[in-house]
Amino acid sequence: MARVQFQSALQDFFKLESASSILLLGAAVLALLMNNTPILSDIYQGFLHLPLGIRLGEINLDKYVLLWINDGLMAVFFFLIGLELKRELLEGQLASLQQAILPLLAAIGGMLVPAIIYTAVNWGQADSLQGWAIPAATDIAFSLGVLVLLKGIIPDSLRIFLLALAIIDDMGAIIIIAAFYSAHGLELTPLYYAGGAIIALAVLNMLRVTRITPYIILGVILWVCVLKSGIHATLAGVALAIFIPLRTKGDDTGHSPLRHLEHVLHPWVAFAIMPIFAFANAGVSFVGVSLATLTGAVPLGIMLGLFLGKQVGVLGFTWLAIKFKIAKLPEHATWMQVYGVAVLCGIGFTMSLFIGGLAFGNEGDYANQVKLGVIAGSLLSAVFGYVILRYMGNQAFIKTS
Repeated sequence: MARVQFQSALQDFFKLESASSILLLGAAVLALLMNNTPILSDIYQGFLHLPLGIRLGEINLDKYVLLWINDGLMAVFFFLIGLELKRELLEGQLASLQQAILPLLAAIGGMLVPAIIYTAVNWGQADSLQGWAIPAATDIAFSLGVLVLLKGIIPDSLRIFLLALAIIDDMGAIIIIAAFYSAHGLELTPLYYAGGAIIALAVLNMLRVTRITPYIILGVILWVCVLKSGIHATLAGVALAIFIPLRTKGDDTGHSPLRHLEHVLHPWVAFAIMPIFAFANAGVSFVGVSLATLTGAVPLGIMLGLFLGKQVGVLGFTWLAIKFKIAKLPEHATWMQVYGVAVLCGIGFTMSLFIGGLAFGNEGDYANQVKLGVIAGSLLSAVFGYVILRYMGNQAFIKTS
């Protein structure tokens, strides 16, 4: 029964992500068109820089729309990622080492090699080196969206492999953001209050409180405190997700606060938050852009990291894991199909743009170069990955012995 429910949930997830990828693409294209049309460009930029403020007693939050999207809406996105990670670790594809080891090693390779390539291209340039993590991410919605176009051509085991790999990739991105892109000018007092909110969440969890409202109230408090502390506010979403109970006491009714929240939030994130983020962040301006711009250190490092680094890292670490009998090839999959999936992992988009914003800010030359590199690398990966899986998937590629 549990297996049937899991398979049904997995099918719903794939359907949702594939539909979301179409909307995500449309939002990105709309942003590009608006920001490169003289009349619409002013409207686009005016919307993103519209100031919005909230004041509650001594708490004053003044930001413009773009920052509310990147700090606020994306905290909900990270909250959902945290819920998915917790569920997968406790009862999903990452619940056992045997299940997790292949996508885990593939994800490590897929983060490590792109970072090395970006660093090599930008070596000696202190300002641009801080973008080393930008090509380390994989966009779940777009990559799974491409696989849905290939339904019936590739085995389901490869879709599950890519899903697990992308989830682990997100976990790695969260760790990278927490370790390298937060805590600039820390404010200790809000951090103490954030610690108090986390303790309160832990107490709720230990008391097996299953009502969602107290968790959400404490989560909002935690978000404000983390935002004011100088640590990136989206990490509050992950911290909150850790304490949402997966199972209720006795677990007889089948009610799960975590699964309920995941079910409620997933459509909102897929069809609203991610497209809004894409619209706000993908609007690269092509004014003054030439081939020389694309071959600059930052866009070239990102593009090569996503398109070459991802496929080399994912395929290489997968081959090593199977060569040394640490793991097995996904069921009914060929090596050429695994290679095609490795290429698709180079679709970085959402998380790559987000990390790029943390590394270089949301405005200026570097911000535009980041968008160019991410869009070029992701587009190359999507097209080549699709072609490989659609037309060459059943061909032999490499042997492990």
